[in-house]
Amino acid sequence: MKNTISTIAAVIIVLFSANTIQATTIKTEITTIEDVDSSQLQAVYDAYFTVKDALIKSDAKLTSAKATDLLTAITAVKMDKLKSNEHTVWMKVVKKLTADAKSISTSSDIKKQRETFKSLTKSTYDLVKVSKSGEVVYKQYCPMADADWLSKEKAVKNPYYGSSMLTCGNVVETIK
Repeated sequence: MKNTISTIAAVIIVLFSANTIQATTIKTEITTIEDVDSSQLQAVYDAYFTVKDALIKSDAKLTSAKATDLLTAITAVKMDKLKSNEHTVWMKVVKKLTADAKSISTSSDIKKQRETFKSLTKSTYDLVKVSKSGEVVYKQYCPMADADWLSKEKAVKNPYYGSSMLTCGNVVETIK
């Protein structure tokens, strides 16, 4: 009788331990998948910010190179790894996002690059709003250009006019 009770207790302990190990493994897999999801679009956001920074410097050649990097980040996104709401928005903006990045990358005219950047910002904004970025993003607006841009810094640095009107604009939205 004692052996039977001991055996049953041992079996229960083994089953409980196996269940705990399995639950921990599943939780780890879910966390890893969520990390992949968020990093999918984070690479696109980071590349967008480098394009914006190049426009602030009024450097058409650098802007073109950074837009090429953005194109690489866009094509690297694996749609099947996106969350449902991100996937929906991605499908709506990916063609325009790609076309704008390509247009900026192939242009050496800073004025054309800045004009296309307006549309690029709209598509990127739609994505940022639906995804959970790991950092605060500021939507900023320049009344002179009648255009928005996104920034990781609260301080205004205008990509549409560069040094000639560097601080023209204001924060219109904080996205967390």
